[in-house]
This record gives sequence, C-alpha cells and structure tokens, in this order.
Amino acid sequence: MTRVRFVAVALLAAAGVAAASCSAPTTGPAPGADPAAMVLADGYEPDDLNPLMGYGEEGASKIYDGLISFDADRAPQPNLAASVPTASPDGLSWTVPLRPGVTFHDGTPFDAQDVVATYTAVLDPSRAATVSSGFPMLRGVTAVDASTVRFDLTYPFLLFPGRLTLPIVPSEALATPGPASDLTLGTRPVGTGPYRMTEWRQGSSMILDANERYHGGAPAVRRITIVMAEDDNTRAQRTATGEFDGTVLPPSLARGIAEQVSAQGMALREHSSADYRTISLPFANPVTADLTIRQALNRAVNRQGMIDALLAGQGWPASTPIPEVLPEEVEPSAQFAYDPAAANAMLDAAGWVRGPDGVRVRGDLPARFTLMYNASDTVRRDLAQAFASDARAIGVDVRLEGLGWDAIDPRMGTDAVVLGGGNPFDTAFKSWLLLHSSNAADGYNNPGSYRNAEVDAALDAAQRAPDRASRAAELRRFQTAYAADPGMVFLTFLGHSYLTRDRFDGYQPVVEPHTHGTTWGPWWNVEDWTPRS
Repeated sequence: MTRVRFVAVALLAAAGVAAASCSAPTTGPAPGADPAAMVLADGYEPDDLNPLMGYGEEGASKIYDGLISFDADRAPQPNLAASVPTASPDGLSWTVPLRPGVTFHDGTPFDAQDVVATYTAVLDPSRAATVSSGFPMLRGVTAVDASTVRFDLTYPFLLFPGRLTLPIVPSEALATPGPASDLTLGTRPVGTGPYRMTEWRQGSSMILDANERYHGGAPAVRRITIVMAEDDNTRAQRTATGEFDGTVLPPSLARGIAEQVSAQGMALREHSSADYRTISLPFANPVTADLTIRQALNRAVNRQGMIDALLAGQGWPASTPIPEVLPEEVEPSAQFAYDPAAANAMLDAAGWVRGPDGVRVRGDLPARFTLMYNASDTVRRDLAQAFASDARAIGVDVRLEGLGWDAIDPRMGTDAVVLGGGNPFDTAFKSWLLLHSSNAADGYNNPGSYRNAEVDAALDAAQRAPDRASRAAELRRFQTAYAADPGMVFLTFLGHSYLTRDRFDGYQPVVEPHTHGTTWGPWWNVEDWTPRS
C-alpha cells in the first residue's frame, strides 16, 4: 500500500487561485485565467516523487513514463517502449525495443542505459527501494544495444509487460550509491512524462507545466495546479464556489453536491475500482489468530449495509482481494454471506462463551482486540466503526484507535488495522504480495503474517501459469482455500467519486487501482485532452 501524507488546507495565490466571491461561478475558467489550465484539489500528498520509493509505479504519473502504460481497457501499451515486449520461447526473458528520440525534462537523451540503471537500482539491496517487492521474478536487465533492453526472469511470468509501468529515471540521477530514499528525485524529479514539475510547496500545492518536447506531443492542457486540501468538506465547499476545476471526494459527499455544481459545468464521475478495504487479523494476536474468530467475523459483517450507509451505494462487497469487476477471476463459492446467526453458532460450538458484559471468553482469554485506522481518513474511520459494531453483535469486542501511519506501522504485527490496496491489472500478483507466507511481516505486504500452504501453492501456480485461463483457474483455487481459512476480513471494493469541470474533450472512464485522487480519476489521460470549442 502506497503511503501518502495528509496536509493542511492552503490557498495558492501564486497559481492564480482566486478567493471565492459572492457571485455565481461560471461554466468556464475564472475571468483572466488561462483557459488551457486547470486547478485541481486533492486530499493527499505523496511523501516524495521518487519512483524507487513507489511514486507512479502503476503508470499514471504525469512527470514520468514507464516502458509500458495501460489503456482504458487495462491492456498494456508501449510508452517508452517502441512496441509491446516479446517473450523468449521459454518465457524466461523479455526483449523491449525503446522509443527513439525521447529526452528527459533536463534535455538529456533517453536510452537503454537509463532503463538498466533504473531496474538495477530496484534490484540492488543497498538501495532499499520499496518497489523491489514488486519484482520477485526479475533476475536482471541488460542493454542489448542503445535502443533495446532484455529482462531476464527467474521463472516465467505471463503478465510481465504489466510490471513495466515503473517510471524510468535518468542514469545520471542514480550515479551516486546509497539508499533510494536519499536521491534528489524525491523533491526534484526528472522524467520524460507529459508534464514537468515546476513548483512544489510541500503541504500546500504543486504546479505541473506541459512538456513541450513530450514524445506524444505537447499536452493541450498547459498547466495543472494541484492544491493540497485535507478536509473533505472544505474541499467540497471550495469546489462548489468554483475555485477548483476538479477534486476527489467520498461518494456520499460527491453525490450530495453534484446537482449544485452541475450549473457550473461540473460533472460527477464515478469509477469502478479494484481498491479494497480490509481488516488485517494478526497471527501474533491470540484472538485474531483463532480460526473460529476469523470465520465468524467474516460472516458477521454487513458489507452491503456498510456500502449503502457509508458509501452512498458506491461500492461492492469484498470477501477476497479479487474484485467483481473481473468476473472471470471470481470464485462465487468463496464469498461470505452476511449471517450473524451462523457466526454466533460457530463461536458457541468452539467454546467462546458470552460473559455478563456480552463479550465472549474462552478460558481466560476474552474475545477482544484493537483495530487501528488512519485518523485522517473518514472512510476508514466509518468502516472501522461499522465493523466494530457488527463484531460486538456476536460478542467480539473491538477497541478502535485512530492514529497516524507512523504510530500504526510498528504495531501491525499484533494489532489489527484497516488496510487498502489492490489493482485491476494483476490481481494474482497483488494477492501474492498480501497473503503469501513468504511476504509475512514485510510492511504492508502480509502485515499479519498469514500462513496457509494451500493458499501459497495456488498463488505460486498463478504466478507461473502459462496462459490466462490457467491463471484464472489457480486464482479461483486460491480463493477457495482462503475462504476456508480467512486471514483478513475484506469489507468492500470502493467506488471512486470525482467532480470535474466539463470543458475539455478526451475523458475516458477506467477501472482504477487503489491509487487514485488527481493522479488517476478523470485525469488519468489528461495529456490527451483538448479544450472544448
């Protein structure tokens, strides 16, 4: 899960963001504003802009390009690659021809050495790149010549082209040894993307200007100003006054003001996603490690009720990491129905007896545990409260703690936490990261140290499957094994909701990953937009 920093609301005079006036907003840009520019508001700010530390790794960064990007149908397309990569007959290497004539924002030419340097840094333990966990199949990368690279794998990996969305950085930026976190790319990014970062007032705003030399053509949207505004209600109010050209909002809030802002030419855009919210159940905790507790909690939660009450219906029940937007991969028998009566019966049969206060006890162990959530995230807070209420109804006492990530991180091995993640591009790999025993206690990868040999075997087989049909079959086998021994309580796949001023052509709906906001959303392909005449 990519971490982001919440930031305070700030007005941005330098970007031309005008204070709200008493007059009704118009459907176009504010008087005197550049009609080819837009001002967006986001509630999240990246910790840094370094691709080796996770920025833009799923391919929607406007500052960087990867070798591959995904189109609106989630199909990999060449970006810095000149064509889609080709595999060797044994599947153990992939050759990638590179796009000619590309330059970085600083004017240096892009070639094979930049690709080799980027991926070598990923694999170098001394760099401690957080994205390294995304490449367990990669053995090395070699420059065949100045315009061709070859990736060598430790085992065949059918969807390897989809792993090549990682942004490429100049080899010169990696010339100095040391941890990736120390690189100047974190605050002074140099990429080949459609936009250059020309200003970043951390905690306040970021300005992206069009890259005139972009290999896909200079974007028609010339400037994007992103104002960092933490509070959802404040962001909604400022959007309603016409201050912003777009923002991301919780579904209920977005729907609540959609009609109000439609008179300004603002459109409500709702995207499906593979973005799950789940409750981790650490195996170092004697309560959450208990199989009956885990099975009962999965049957006690009213997933659809949470979606209807908390998300304005903009979501889908989740029982595993595999979203229903990919029906060919979903195993219907692995879905948990809302059945508190069955949950109570399971706990009774396992010797979990209700005490005078309604909390179950087995021996000297009360059915009680702590659930942490990010205190600044209203959706996670609301889901945590609903989960605790449903758990209490079957005699399990869940104590809630709203904390910052710095306080949450060291406790994930023993205390439950509301986690988010997922993407629609490779659900098998994302499930492997989250639930395979080899990733136990690896940060947000399997933080509760879940272990199940049958789950491991199915996920390993899915990684090595020779075709999509075999891969889907192994994914269904994984879900069946997981449902018999659940390691988490998946709650929902979130719908992502946005408001955007409808004065450009080029919008295309997409199924989004966990990463969203102004990086994805309606603006995922903003470099292809044109002003509406």
